[in-house]
Formats: sequence, C-alpha cells, structure tokens
Amino acid sequence: MSIAREIVGFALKLGSSDIHLEEGSPIAIRVNSDIHILDHVLQPADMDRLLSEIADEEKLSHFKVHHDLDTSIGLDGLSRIRINAYVANEKRCLTLRILPDSLPRWQDLGLPQPFIDLTQRHRGLVLCTGPTGSGKSTTLAAFINCILETQKRHILTIEDPIEFEFHHSKTSIIHQREVKRDTQSFATALRAALREDPDVIYIGEMRDLETIQLAITAAETGHLVLGTLHTSSAAKTVERIVDVFPAEQQEQARLQVSTSLLGILSQTLCKNTTGTRSLAYELLINTPAIGNLIRERKISQIYSQLQTGSRDGMNTLEQCLLNLVKAGKVSQEEALSKASNPKALISSSEA
Repeated sequence: MSIAREIVGFALKLGSSDIHLEEGSPIAIRVNSDIHILDHVLQPADMDRLLSEIADEEKLSHFKVHHDLDTSIGLDGLSRIRINAYVANEKRCLTLRILPDSLPRWQDLGLPQPFIDLTQRHRGLVLCTGPTGSGKSTTLAAFINCILETQKRHILTIEDPIEFEFHHSKTSIIHQREVKRDTQSFATALRAALREDPDVIYIGEMRDLETIQLAITAAETGHLVLGTLHTSSAAKTVERIVDVFPAEQQEQARLQVSTSLLGILSQTLCKNTTGTRSLAYELLINTPAIGNLIRERKISQIYSQLQTGSRDGMNTLEQCLLNLVKAGKVSQEEALSKASNPKALISSSEA
C-alpha cells in the first residue's frame, strides 16, 4: 500500500480533519479541533516516498528550491487532500487537510436558508469568512453544488489549490482553474473571466487590492461572485474590504460595496457535546438599512442591525451560539471561547 493512502486512511478512521507530518518526528493529527500525537515516527525515507507519491517532478523541484508548496490530489476511494509542504528547523514538513470525497450538501451542513436563497441571485457579492479551518471552503462548495443542481448557469472557479472537484450537472457547467497551473494569478484569471461568459465566479481567496477591485467590478457587471476572507465578523469584513483601498478611493469603495454586496456568512466550528463539531455563524443580508450604514461609515452600527434583523434572516454569532447552548449542543464555556462579543452572549443568556 502507498504510504499516503496508509496515513490518510488511518487518520480518516479516527475522524481527523488535518494531518501534521515532520521527518524524524511522531505523526500528529487534529480531531475535533484538538491535536493528538501518535506513536509512529515518520522517518526521512518515509517522507521521500510520501512526497514522490503526492507531487510530480515539477512540483518536487519547486519545493526543493523554494521550500514551500501548495497543491491538492485525490486518493481514489478515500478522499481529496489539500497539501502544504514546507521546511521548519531544516526538516521537511507536510500539513494535509482531509477534504470530503463527496461534494457537501448544504442541508447536511446546517447552513441557514436565507444564505442559500442567495444562490438564486444573478449579480452581486457573496462572502464567506472566518478563521483558518472554520469550513469556509466547504460552505461555498455546498453553495456551488446547490447552484449546479438547481440552476442553469456557467460557474467558473479560481482556486489555489483546487479543493473540491466538481463536474458538470444536467443543467449547469463548471470550469475550475488552479492558480500557477491553469492561470498565473487570481487577478489574471479574474480579468480573463469577464470574457469567458460566466454567470457565477468563485474566488478561492480575496487576498489583495487588485483581486478585490476586480471581484467588485464583476459583481457590478452582472455576475454572482463568491469569495472568502479571513475575518471574524460581518462588520470587520466590510472594514477589511474598504481599508484595502487607498485613502482617496475609500469613499468610492464604500459606495460600491453598499450596492454590490448581497450577504456575508461569518462562521466558526465549535466542539459540541457529542464529540464532533457544530457550525456557528453570523449572517448579514444587505438590506437598504445595512447599505445605508456602509455608505455613511457607520460600520459599528451593523451589529445592532444583525441583532434585530431576524425578519430578513440575519443574526449575530452570539445569538447563534446561545441557541446552540440552549439546545444542549455546545457548552457555555465553548460558546464563550468562540464569541466575538462575549459580553453580548453573557447578557443574552442571563435575560
């Protein structure tokens, strides 16, 4: 058996989400947010075999020169894995993120209906945010899968690397482009995308000013644009987008965001009482009131709009966490550790 299949297969049996490998050190895996160190030590010869199994000669040459590599592969019958190879303390290391072998369905993830309703929109910006490992890619994969199953669209994804592999459905088509393999950069692919007749554009990560500018332009010109950001709340997401622009362009950026934004799902994963993880989220839907706050630089007031916006499908992270606590799914301590505004969670639980 290949060493890659042996390691990933064993980790899957233990319910692992990530595998950490370092030559000369014990294998470590993450299960339900916690690191577990195993007895088996990965020898340098094992690392040689593993790298040769998961990367071709071109990628191995890149890794030897640059000491960094991002890629992904599928292991038939097991899962897809996202791979980051790096060097630390002069030792070769790998982090393997285990991805589901089948495409996620939004019903199984517990995603809110108002967020999924955005799949029916034909233009605008939909963002999924949260820390690393919070399930952003899985959420947007479910969102895309919903479009494939229910709409008649052309979907174009730009990723680094490709995580979930999609296929054309009976009613929609999808093309996935990997940065450095199929295109030079996110910005290059986005500029080209506008000439490729897409209805939906998914941007794996909105990292820089040019990518964000192009994403907003695409959303304004009749495309449904999906993207991810590493922010912890809806309000901070709006701030991040505006702040990336030069000072003299921020007023225009605020206006563009206020009209092009459709919704923001800010999410995190909590350890639950059954030994797995539960999704907790904050949902912003861009109503006229929200758009007005963005235009008038009143970002700090967005939180109160989310608190009172249940009629439009909105909620704060703390409201979602409180519901999980009341349902007995998540402990009070876990909820407080995940809250962006612990005081709001405490005051709500005491009410």
